[in-house]
Amino acid sequence: MPEAKEGSSAAVNRTAVERRSDRELVVTRTFDAPAHLVFEAWSKAELFQRWWVPESAGLALLSCDMDVRTGGTYRLVFRHPMSDQPMAFFGTYREVTPNERIVWTNEESDEGAVTTVTFEENAGKTLVTLHELYPTKAALDEALAGSAEALPEQFAQLDELLAGGS
Repeated sequence: MPEAKEGSSAAVNRTAVERRSDRELVVTRTFDAPAHLVFEAWSKAELFQRWWVPESAGLALLSCDMDVRTGGTYRLVFRHPMSDQPMAFFGTYREVTPNERIVWTNEESDEGAVTTVTFEENAGKTLVTLHELYPTKAALDEALAGSAEALPEQFAQLDELLAGGS
């Protein structure tokens, strides 16, 4: 992950990753932007695809389809440089409350989490809390060994996008 520049919000706003139980992961970060802008970055495909894929992963996002509304669906298709086979991640939005909360399922396997993201604005800044509940301890262990490691980098990329970068 690139070093945060002094004085930048990335240097001040750290991403906290905490395993709350055998099946729960909670990630928090404060962004220097109002909740409606942070929510847009999570709910509009043209913004989401600019920050969601960690640059260090070497993945290419081939498609990003998002219908962010209660009952809507999403499908993200990635290509890894070491594989000819694309990887698809997909699910259903269980609950969407604009500027406050998004809850979705991860349905690509039986070990997929239910993810809840909340947006709490205070004085023009937004605390984002990402909570993932996995069906088993093994599923969370696997996530922590893989994609969950990328969350701090992803949130730093979101911070950059919100600050007007990239």
